[in-house]
Formats: sequence, structure tokens, C-alpha cells
Amino acid sequence: MDQTATRRKRGGGRAGNARRTTSLLPDQMPWRQPVNTDRPTEPLNPDGVAAIHKGAMRILSEIGIEFLNPDAVEILRGAGCKISNTNVKMDEDFVMEMLAHAPAQFTVTPRNPQKSLVIGGPYMAFGNVSSPPNAWDLERGKRPGDFETYREFIKLTQFFNCIHFAGGYPVEAIDLHAGIRHLDCLYEKLTLTDKVVHAYSLGRERVEDVMEMVRIAGNLTPEEFESRPHMYTNINSVSPLKHDFPMLEGAMIHAKRGQAVIVTPFTLAGAMAPVTMSGAVALSLAEGLAAIALLQYINPGCPVAIGTFTSNVDMKTGAPAFGTPEYMRATQMTGQMARFYKLPMRASGVCAANVPDGQAMWETSNSLWSAVQSGTNVVYHAAGWLEGGLIASPEKFIMDCEVIQMIQRYFDPMIYATGSDDIAVDAIAQVGPDGHYFGCQHTQERYETAFYDPLISDWSNFEAWQLNGSTWTAERAHKMYKGIIAEFEAPPIEDSVRDELKDFAARRKAEGGVPTDF
Repeated sequence: MDQTATRRKRGGGRAGNARRTTSLLPDQMPWRQPVNTDRPTEPLNPDGVAAIHKGAMRILSEIGIEFLNPDAVEILRGAGCKISNTNVKMDEDFVMEMLAHAPAQFTVTPRNPQKSLVIGGPYMAFGNVSSPPNAWDLERGKRPGDFETYREFIKLTQFFNCIHFAGGYPVEAIDLHAGIRHLDCLYEKLTLTDKVVHAYSLGRERVEDVMEMVRIAGNLTPEEFESRPHMYTNINSVSPLKHDFPMLEGAMIHAKRGQAVIVTPFTLAGAMAPVTMSGAVALSLAEGLAAIALLQYINPGCPVAIGTFTSNVDMKTGAPAFGTPEYMRATQMTGQMARFYKLPMRASGVCAANVPDGQAMWETSNSLWSAVQSGTNVVYHAAGWLEGGLIASPEKFIMDCEVIQMIQRYFDPMIYATGSDDIAVDAIAQVGPDGHYFGCQHTQERYETAFYDPLISDWSNFEAWQLNGSTWTAERAHKMYKGIIAEFEAPPIEDSVRDELKDFAARRKAEGGVPTDF
């Protein structure tokens, strides 16, 4: 991955990084996967790591996890775990033996191999907001999600180079029946983007449909598809202490076919987990490791990652809170434990704010920077999240991309290079005590790439801002969003592949899609 490229280019669609003529389309940083060169923040001393590990192992061996999937229970019975109805207890030796099979790093290859992602090690990948039932923008306010709004967010996901993968539905297309929604949504995702995509683990039929569509989009044989990861899923436990049927089913299908699985318990301290953050982290780890052990027993070496979604509730109202000091510390603590278990890690860019205002940005910035500090590899919901995940906003999406670009620039080795030209003693001597650096040769050779160039921030003074219309950040973002959607060009895809995808979706619809009770 090129970490030194600094020329700013436009992105998204067939024109890729080609220059455009409209002022509504922003300059942005080129596509690259950032490498986190910082030492991680580690709040726990060695005794603290050992204590949380011991707590997680006690939960697994003494209390157990409810596996609400009979196939999973029988597999774990065969592995020698202690079974009582749906309760599964597994001892530390078994868990650690299974974790030893899991790769510390793997690569996911989408239909465009140039946008492959390394998951693990120092690499980071940022994804779009996933799964809100509602959308909000400055013109239309809050409203239920629909298919056309879904398509708009997919276009934003493709356009911005700092968004590396297309996660779950960036807003639910609730105007499409649930039995066929995945077919239309994945068709759009696979044709409007060429980035890594995700499948919801909501039962066998949906997972197998999405796998087939990803295989078709990549023009792969079944053997080529299963030879390495080309997609991923994320499953959540049902805290406290449960894994449900459909998510386990989807995860097991992914594991058997060599596709990546992220296991992310959703633990809110004070509600679904102990009020103490170390207790919440221990519970989260126990739930996550239990599922990972199952997957490694099914297919040793299959690609997996541990996720963290540990935050706290507002003890006055019971509402979830995000981007809090507790959230940040829990993410950092889980990062330490992920390195202890030698697993890649997922975190999120989240907030509790209802509109793209100051609260939204400080909470999201806290979340995103805690991902950096913790050594997180996969950052879910990095752009567009509002109202604790109940709203997707295009203005917030663009404002978040500003923060993500800043993080990418922060990692650029150019900033902290220490060669003789960087120390610049000759330039200092040339300018001396009475000159300035604006016009010196050293500056002239570097001024275009020396500093971060903002995406949506306005660095003018108050009077200039007034003369330019006194537009607030969300208003500038709204105008940019409209321009991107108006001029979006989809990435290239072979006509034969597009037709095969269309035919597959049509056939599955004709068969009734996924059975539902409504």
C-alpha cells in the first residue's frame, strides 16, 4: 500500500481519480489502505490483561454461553464441550487451542483486486454506516429508509477513497419486501461499488444468495471463490451470554467456505453487561471468543476477527451513549486483549447525537481516534452514523470523511520524516532571523503537498466566511452530497457479469426469495 502518495485526486466511479470540472465535486486523497505506525494505547498492565483473560475464561468454563442453534451445539458437543440443553461450557485449553488456528492477518479480495484489504497487523480499513432504519438530511429531515436513499449512500461509499469497504445496508430499504431486499440491495452494491462487501448473517438463504452474487461479480469459479476470502460477515451476540440461531448459521456457512467472519458482542455497561468496564470487556470477550472457537473447530484457520461494541448507558434514562471516555477506554482495553489473543480487531465510529452538530462530531472523533489508539483493523460505521445507529445522514457521512482523511494524513510518513531536506537547516540559514518562509525555494518546492488540504472544513476568517454566504459545515456537506450524487459514475463491470447478476436476482425473486411470515 502506498503510504507516501500525497497528490490529491478526485475519486469514485468510472473516471476514478481523473480531474473533473465541477466545483461541487471535492478533491480528495487517493485510494490507499492506511497503516497505523503508532504504538497502541494500553491502559492495562500485565496483571490487568491476565485478570480480564481469567475472567473471560471463568465465564466460558463456569457459566457458559447459550448457543441457540442446534447444529452449533452438536458440533461443540463433538468437540468435548460440556452441554446442558443450549448452554455450552468450554475450558481454557480448548479455547486457546482453537484461537491458535486463527490467522493474525488475512486479505479480502473484492471484484476489483486493486481494492483488496489487509485485515490485521498495522492495517486499518474504514467502512460506511450500516443498518439504520431511518435517514436524515437537511432538505427532507428524518424519514424511514428507502431503496433510492440506499442507492445514494452506496454511491457515497464508492465515491470516497477513504471508505474502504461497503458494510451492511447504509440505510434499510424498507420499501422492499424483506424476502427479496437482499437481492436488490446486493445487486446495487456490487454494480455501484467495486469495494469489499458484506453479507448479513440472517439465515442460510440470504447468506448463500449473497455468496453466489459475490462469486458472479468477481467472475470466479466456486473453487476460486472458496480458495480465499472475497467477502465477510459480522455477527453480534445477544448479550448477555447468548448467540442466536440465524447469525450462528450464517457465520458457520462463511467459515466452511473460507469467508471472513467478524464476531462483535454488543455490550452496554450498566444494561447488558456489568457497570464496570473491565467486567463489560470480560463478558464481551467471552461471548466473542466462544463463537470464534466454534468457527475454528469447524474450519481451522478460517479468517476471523474479534469486535468490540462496548459502551455505557446514560444511567438517568437508560439510553445508549457513545464516544464517551468509557467507550474509548473499553476499545483500548479490548485492543490489548485482541493482541493477547493474536486476533484482528473491529471497532466503530459512533455517536448518540441526533443531527450532524458539534456533539455528533466530538463523539464520533472520540470513537474514531480510540480505534486508532487501540490498534483496530476494521472500523465499522465510520461515516454517516447518527442517533445511536438509528439514522444515516449524508451530511454526517461527508463530515466524518473529513475526520477519516485527517487520520489517514496523520499516518503519512512525510509528516514526520527526518532527512536532511526535512530538517531544512539550509532553508533556515537562507531565511535567517529577518525573512519569512513563504517565498523561499524550500517552501516553493513543497507547498502543494506539505499540509493536509481539507475536504469540507472552511479555514477562512469570519469576514470571508460571511462574504461566502455564512454556510455552516452541514450546509456545505449537503451541497457536496448533492453534487456527488448528480455526477456519480459507477465503476466498470463487464456486461456479461452484470447480466448474470441480474438474471440470478430475477430467478431468486421468482422462486420467492427468502421465506417470511408476512
